Amino acid sequence: MKKQLKIALGAAMLAASVICYSFNVNKANFLAVVPTEAGLVSGAKSGEITAYKGIPFAAPPVGDLRWKAPQPAIHWKGVRKCTSFSASPMQAKPTPFMVYTSEFLIPEAPISEDCLYLNVWTGAKTKADKRAVFVWIYGGGFTSGGSACPIYDGEAMAKKGIVFVSINYRVGAFGFLAHPELTKEAGGKASGNYALLDQIAALKWVKRNITAFGGDPNNVTIGGQSAGSMSVNSLVASPLTKGLFNRAIAESGSLVVKNPLLVSSTLQSAEEQGSKLAEKAGAKTLAEMRAMPAEEVLKKFQGRFAPIVDGYVLPEAVADIFAANKQNHVALITGWNDDEFGGPTKSKEDFKKQARSQYGADAETFLKYFPAETEEEAKASQTKLSRDQVFAVAGFKWAALQSKSINSPVYVYNFDRKVPAEGDMKKYGAFHTAEVPYMLDNLKFLNNRPFEPADRELAKLMSGYWVNFIKTGNPNGSGLPQWPKYNTTGYKIKAFDAKSTTKTLPDKDGLAFLLSKTEK
Repeated sequence: MKKQLKIALGAAMLAASVICYSFNVNKANFLAVVPTEAGLVSGAKSGEITAYKGIPFAAPPVGDLRWKAPQPAIHWKGVRKCTSFSASPMQAKPTPFMVYTSEFLIPEAPISEDCLYLNVWTGAKTKADKRAVFVWIYGGGFTSGGSACPIYDGEAMAKKGIVFVSINYRVGAFGFLAHPELTKEAGGKASGNYALLDQIAALKWVKRNITAFGGDPNNVTIGGQSAGSMSVNSLVASPLTKGLFNRAIAESGSLVVKNPLLVSSTLQSAEEQGSKLAEKAGAKTLAEMRAMPAEEVLKKFQGRFAPIVDGYVLPEAVADIFAANKQNHVALITGWNDDEFGGPTKSKEDFKKQARSQYGADAETFLKYFPAETEEEAKASQTKLSRDQVFAVAGFKWAALQSKSINSPVYVYNFDRKVPAEGDMKKYGAFHTAEVPYMLDNLKFLNNRPFEPADRELAKLMSGYWVNFIKTGNPNGSGLPQWPKYNTTGYKIKAFDAKSTTKTLPDKDGLAFLLSKTEK
């Protein structure tokens, strides 16, 4: 009896100490230590915002877990200090190129297969705050990228009253390699698409854990740019994401039409590529493939990777899912930049010759939208054409499909601001990814840019629209000029520039022409 009494008293004292500890934490800062399903985490406070960096949302996908769906995070004891970013996904060492300075790239180190971590920025004081949640998915052509890029910092957006989450996912061969033996091992859940499964695992983690950070698990927006935008498109299409988010933001990327820069993979073609890569690498079994050092996999398993129509994550092609109206019905912001993409250009005569060869009887119609009467005009048309074929046509079609749904409004933008620069950097204008530091209000991370007051006003405007949309599904709010819903009657968009305006979508007829040829 005495022994039982001692045990009971001990338990009561322990409970009292926990209550006392929790009370003291609450009194000082409710979110100093936060419980997650795998253990307690602490973060770093900066003013009103606490950042938790490097929270595991899945087990390290290494060894036998390489090329498998993400597994539950490993539990830990005590309080895990989450004050620095985890390793970025396995990829080549980042090297600045073109307009992409270090602010747009992952840190040089660490880079590792052990990369399935996420980051949370929150200004919530209690879990009862239930702030809207924004989950950011980076770009990088599905072969590079990571959440630790400086321009993806979430503090500025968290200051505007949301909980900002950025996630890592596997890229390249680590994220998309398919193989007949991997498909067999997966037991009907195909192979490849590990990157998308990582993203889904992170969203499930948010659903189960974000309340403790003051977020609302039933008010989640996913957003991404470039490959991140294509990921968002895929997640909206996937039946595995039902109930995980309410809204989507897709910047410069969609798979509702074929992208000329990506391999459009069926499971069979992806398995064939995987088999050839494994054979070339000298790996005869899955065990041998998984025993290879990550650096060797990176070197030997090189190819073009993208989401796979695997019959599981994507039961059909994204375009077919949307055409059949089987996607998740969510509100959407989507758009593209004025100077997204460019490359070598032909002379005006060669450009015209190519147009006549490719479009035949429709060549003159094509040249009306992409004129080439002078060398300068031909060069501008080719730059515009590459932008439209890679990014704008896909966004144009997704917006059209979305506008047909009464319960899933869409808001379309064009980012036209020629980002201030000096010297040779001026030529890039409103380049691919240029809008991201504006919409996240992160211009402070861009070094050596002669920003003008108009740029800071633009960042304030864009981030204001984005935050309103994340909170309510509508970008409009107090103090902001009206941004109308997009439809295929008025084609009204928001054009973001030094002076932002609402106008009819430029080039809509040219985009419609290209789309009609793409879908033949």
